[in-house]
Amino acid sequence: MVMMKAAVFAEPGRIVLDDKPIPDVGPLDALIRITTTTICGTDIHILKGEYPVARGLTIGHEPVGIIEKLGSAVSGYREGQRVIAGAITPSGHSNACLCGCHSQDGAGTKHGWKPLGGWRFGNTIDGCQADYLLVPDAMTNLAPVPDDLTDEEVLMCPDIMSTGFAGAERGDIRIGDTVAVFAQGPIGLCATAGAKLKGATTIIAVDAVPARMEMARRMGADHVVNFREADPVAEIMRLTGGRGVDVAIEALGTQATFEAALRVLRPGGTLSSLGVYSGDLRIPLGPFAAGLGDHTIVTSLCPGGKERMRRLMAVVASGRVDLKPLVTHRFTLERIEEAYDLFGHQRDGVLKVAITP
Repeated sequence: MVMMKAAVFAEPGRIVLDDKPIPDVGPLDALIRITTTTICGTDIHILKGEYPVARGLTIGHEPVGIIEKLGSAVSGYREGQRVIAGAITPSGHSNACLCGCHSQDGAGTKHGWKPLGGWRFGNTIDGCQADYLLVPDAMTNLAPVPDDLTDEEVLMCPDIMSTGFAGAERGDIRIGDTVAVFAQGPIGLCATAGAKLKGATTIIAVDAVPARMEMARRMGADHVVNFREADPVAEIMRLTGGRGVDVAIEALGTQATFEAALRVLRPGGTLSSLGVYSGDLRIPLGPFAAGLGDHTIVTSLCPGGKERMRRLMAVVASGRVDLKPLVTHRFTLERIEEAYDLFGHQRDGVLKVAITP
């Protein structure tokens, strides 16, 4: 049995590097040799035990790699081809997919549909923080990487870029809109970039880490509010002349940021929620106008599939967004436990880490 290295969930508080067999390839699958991957904030929720996964599961859902082996029924690809696959891997034929909601596919669970069903890597099947990754439904999910794009240029496409952009898309931002983005971690920064691409003409970013505040300006923020120095709700209302924002994007996943996003909405505004919440949310009566404020609250799980990946790589290739600066640290797979410690504790100005087997 040929073995590989993989980062596996051992127990709450421990993700460790271990040996696992290289997966067998089924007819519709593809085996990818991972060349670059990364750690996501959701992986930290898994590490802390805030999101349950099976012990022994390989973690990670942001793969860049090279096709090592193709299933017998897979066509349109070749071994040796550079590809990415989205964090969300729809089958293309489930009820959710046929309704146009690919992210909620539900295939890959043993007990039918459940929320987040389309997220399989590092959730319900082995993920990509390993030497190799088995990609299901390869013809639906593999997207070839253009030769002129590097691994790090496309590393954000499988999840962070797709998620952040989805926050702007689901918020239905229009040309001339005013948008507030709460939290400027990697997802929030991509939401800021997405808001600019969608046509927002005033973007207000909220954070307190100087490096992230500076990066927010590079991504398109017109104003940056330091929540440690000023009440972000009061400051956003001041910046908008008391009108409020058309769209507020919540990119952290806490009660405080969710409530603040609701409080800065104009009447009839939209709260686009991207956060992964680890507890119940409370909707305050006043900002919600007792349910009579014509507000819209939407949530997003990043779209997946090869067409989504193609579009995101087209944005990168166009030069309209440069996400390379989000990669602040680099580790080999052998040092992934060290990478988790750095990323999980948010030390040394880390935004995203690149992991190379």
